[in-house]
Amino acid sequence: MSTLMVAIADMQPSTLFQGPTNWMLLPGDYSRHLRRRFLLSSSPIHLQDSDPVCPLLHNRCVVAYFHDDSRRPQRRPLSSSSSSSSSTTASDGGYEDEQHKQAAREAVSEILQENGVSKEESMEIAMKSPKYLEMLMDSVRDLDELFQSATTTTSSLTTTCSSISGYKKKVFDMGKQKGDKGLVPLLESMVGLPLPSAMHIARYLSSHTPPNLLHKVKYLKQILFSDVDGIVPIGRSGRRMMMHLSVPVDEDVQQTLSFLEKIQARRGGLDLLSSGDGSFRYLIESFPRLLLLSVESTIKPMVDFLESIGVPKGCIRNVLLLHPPILFYDIKKEIKPRMQLFTKVYGEDKEFGKMLLKYPWILSTSIEKNYEEILSFLYAEKVAVVSIHRAIKSWPLILGCSVRKLKLMIDQFLELGVTDKMLHQVIATSPQLLIQKPQEFCKVVSYLKDLGLEEETIGRILGRCPEIFMANIDKTLKKKVEFLSEIGVSKNHFPRVIRKYPELLVCDVNKSLHPRMMYLLKIGLSKREIAFMVRKFSPLLGYSIEEVLKPKYEFLVNTMQKPLKEVVEYPRYFSYSLEKKIKPRFWVIKGSNCECSLQDMLGKNDEEFAADYINLPPPP
Repeated sequence: MSTLMVAIADMQPSTLFQGPTNWMLLPGDYSRHLRRRFLLSSSPIHLQDSDPVCPLLHNRCVVAYFHDDSRRPQRRPLSSSSSSSSSTTASDGGYEDEQHKQAAREAVSEILQENGVSKEESMEIAMKSPKYLEMLMDSVRDLDELFQSATTTTSSLTTTCSSISGYKKKVFDMGKQKGDKGLVPLLESMVGLPLPSAMHIARYLSSHTPPNLLHKVKYLKQILFSDVDGIVPIGRSGRRMMMHLSVPVDEDVQQTLSFLEKIQARRGGLDLLSSGDGSFRYLIESFPRLLLLSVESTIKPMVDFLESIGVPKGCIRNVLLLHPPILFYDIKKEIKPRMQLFTKVYGEDKEFGKMLLKYPWILSTSIEKNYEEILSFLYAEKVAVVSIHRAIKSWPLILGCSVRKLKLMIDQFLELGVTDKMLHQVIATSPQLLIQKPQEFCKVVSYLKDLGLEEETIGRILGRCPEIFMANIDKTLKKKVEFLSEIGVSKNHFPRVIRKYPELLVCDVNKSLHPRMMYLLKIGLSKREIAFMVRKFSPLLGYSIEEVLKPKYEFLVNTMQKPLKEVVEYPRYFSYSLEKKIKPRFWVIKGSNCECSLQDMLGKNDEEFAADYINLPPPP
């Protein structure tokens, strides 16, 4: 960035104006006109009446200095260490000491106050805009060096004022000359923008006053980065949306992707989305038009609208941060017509609000177009309409997946012998499996085959427990198999155990399987007996201790007065309803003064049991 700075003197050289009032920044056209002359000169330029810029300068004598930031040697940072402060002050005329920095802060604060910002807030902004402060101080230093050079060249020119008050006025006048009305330091301090971005964006906000911009920034920060935690973790949602997007996108989604990629590249990744300090700068750099929106007529109505359609107040930020262009949409002309496409199928507005929270890109035109294509494809595959609607409603991320990718996964299902009925079940209950990577799905299939399961059996397991095929092999599936080995179930029995109770592979070892095994040990069963029971009836480890195992065990030993070995022989006992089957049949047998095993008591159907114990003839 280059700027032409001129020191203006009266026609009488001995009366050079002292201080910043005799400095002037020339427009770009004049800068270009004088640039060549400056480069060819080793001393300040003295302009006369014949020069094109003199009418602009009211026939004053001019000392011109071309200021080129790209060619100027690098200045020391303002925050010099205390150990080098004395040498810095000596070499730079005291510009780096704390007094001068404080005077510069006060000058910036006064500029902001002059433009309507309170004294307290203006000082806070000045304290948090070091790069803007450094720019003004550097400009003042350059111009003072210019005057010193001019004094050496023209002996009648007087030296510049060096007092703190005079220095403060120089910084104030320099800030006023910039013409940004204090918007640049506000953007640096409150938004966190680097100085070049702040200066660039400030140009588009020239119609704003600092108080207006400050109010807007505070409101945006409040709704986007409040302390209220969203129901859906925003970082995880963002990663899923980006990972499972495989369709051509419109400009709005493309801009959003660029914004999210900037955040993802930082340490902490997309989890920084919930931190104003970590992501607000990138949001404004990616969508500077946000600062042109009216809080009262645009932003607040959008926030109220999202809340009215069922987006929880604490989760509105999830929608806005994962799809910022929504703030530019017209509610009546753009959002409501797109909503109707879904609400006529999926229910009222509040149901759409839940879908929007799960997948904010649902309002983009590219996702809307892909929705129609997905429906046509699934209809052609003869997937039940109810299953399709249920899948999209519960997992709208499907809408960002290409039809080609969906077909690859469905073909994988069919190769395992999945029937139409099973396919409907899989799509309705675990639609996220449709956007699984085919190679990851095949790895799970291969792992199950290695355990001894046949392909037909794997297909049935897919229809019954599809979440197994979305599980991580090392972190989830292998841990369950290792648990079975630890309790004494041999590898030869793995196929039978998993076939009878595939849900075991997605149970939590620490929270579910291990506590249930410890309970069975506590009531007197040995580890070997537990392994035997699991081999015979693997759902045993899926039952709740408090709701199933404990009450049925206590009824067995306290009321029925049977030994534990009976449940070892017949572990299916724990699968029957205590109130509807175990107790009624026990009381019938007790009333008949009969003795029978648990299997004889519970393993018969009602007709057989009645024939044996109530003396009723069996049906013909």
